[in-house]
Amino acid sequence: MNSGSTDTASAATDFTYQPSPDQSATTPVRHPVVIIGAGPVGLAAALDLAQRGRKVVVLDDDNTVSTGSRAICWAKRSLEIMDRLGVGDALVEKGVTWKKGKVFFGEEQLYAFDLLQIEEGHRMPAFINLQQYHFEAFTVREVLKHPEIDLRWNNKLVGVENREDGVTLILETPDGEYRLAADYMLAADGARSATRRLLGLDFKGQVFKDRFLIADVIMKADFPTERWFWFDPPFNKGQSALLHKQPDDVWRIDLQLGWDADPEEERKPENVIPRLKAMLGDDVEFELEWVSVYTFQCRRLEKFRHGRIFFIGDSAHQVSPFGARGANSGLQDIDNLIWKLDLVLAGKAPESLLESYHAERAYAADENILNSTRSTDFITPKSAASRAFRDATLELARDHDFARRLVNSGRLSLPSTYSESALNSPDSLGFIGAMVPGAPCADAPVTTAEGRESWLLHHLSGEFCGLYFARADETEDSLAQLRETLAGLEVPVRLVPIFPPGSKAPAGALIDSEQLMTEARYDARPGSLYLIRPDQHVTARWREADPQAIRGALHRALGKGLAAADAEAATEGTAA
Repeated sequence: MNSGSTDTASAATDFTYQPSPDQSATTPVRHPVVIIGAGPVGLAAALDLAQRGRKVVVLDDDNTVSTGSRAICWAKRSLEIMDRLGVGDALVEKGVTWKKGKVFFGEEQLYAFDLLQIEEGHRMPAFINLQQYHFEAFTVREVLKHPEIDLRWNNKLVGVENREDGVTLILETPDGEYRLAADYMLAADGARSATRRLLGLDFKGQVFKDRFLIADVIMKADFPTERWFWFDPPFNKGQSALLHKQPDDVWRIDLQLGWDADPEEERKPENVIPRLKAMLGDDVEFELEWVSVYTFQCRRLEKFRHGRIFFIGDSAHQVSPFGARGANSGLQDIDNLIWKLDLVLAGKAPESLLESYHAERAYAADENILNSTRSTDFITPKSAASRAFRDATLELARDHDFARRLVNSGRLSLPSTYSESALNSPDSLGFIGAMVPGAPCADAPVTTAEGRESWLLHHLSGEFCGLYFARADETEDSLAQLRETLAGLEVPVRLVPIFPPGSKAPAGALIDSEQLMTEARYDARPGSLYLIRPDQHVTARWREADPQAIRGALHRALGKGLAAADAEAATEGTAA
């Protein structure tokens, strides 16, 4: 996988290059989907396609998992996505689950925070810490179980031709070059994307004039499993610092260096070790596992789709690491794109549905860039006035809750709500709460009719679903008509009935065992119905199930309203 660095590296898992029969073909062999890049985002995209029965080729210019921790902080929504793809349990079991954090100003602790509220009533924790190389190794292991996925190492993209009817790729291997064709190509090749360079595309946005040192340190330490952030600590005067625990006694330390720091000099062990001793103490024994120096960048491509090529993850957008928005946002990219691509390949949705990928994920990228920029401006003020405001806020935060809400040491990643998406239907009157059209579904504990404990998101996976809140006395016979109506739509919608606690629910139904859905999360009453997209985002909701309204909302969610609008615009243009 693309390490993109010559920094000190941890031991990597190697994979063997094997030639493909495609390399000796007289004409380029055509595949439905080709993915460039076998990092977290590319591998997750391949798993999502394979689960839908789609064959996919994944190409990477390296033959190892990544070096160093890189992305370490995986948010709940990412874990839910990976759980759907078969890797969630392995990630959580290996990762370090954390929910508490502390913020310091100088030597003094200003306040602590607790994410317990986010964790309660969810299968997945709010966050885990896990080195990227572990994430990739677990995901590769799952990929290798799927015969639909052709994973090719040491296949470097050196040329690409983006045509109206597909993509032709030129690949360099240890056995020489060969050509490959694809109906669609996904560029998951990271911040230094070869695809982006070959197409002559560039980012728009801001590069912040500051440098940060990352050090992965192996040590036995009695620090608690918490996120600790310092403003102006005595061991890094005038700058900032961050400490996170990872598995295997590895600790991640970020130290602000300032713009004038020489990256080559700062990553040398003889310069890193004194900085770490000043922070940890002379008596703490540690070993350097990996070191890197980076700058903050908040940038994105103007368009995430270029013909038959889609940019996902860091190849499409970059943000500063504080707040854990990089890899987490990339996984949400694939969660958004793959179901749309699957329906278009199946002929069940128009090509215009794919345009909604850019519309929705560029909106999310702009939201992430805004939050990341605000974090960066607060952490690294670039004027005397900004620093005065920052320091005054920190002083007030010692004693006042309102000021603590203004402190920004990296606002933690949350999934985007596509509130402005053209795929949404207008919201029904009378609902309250966060589950508006465009929002990702909140998880909740449920019990099956057979008495087995389960989780809601396990029953809203991979296809359109009708989340229906039934009356306590509703029977299977009374559900049959609604089930038949949903199954007979242009794309079948699977009915997921939810019964209140104490109900004698029919087989296949779920019970809202802790009443978190009807009361706290979905503001549902008997008869309410939510139409859920395959990526577990709400697209419409009603107080009463209306077959005609459901049919119209599904038509819209498939992008067919967009296709009609495009046709109308084209007609008007011709008439003009």
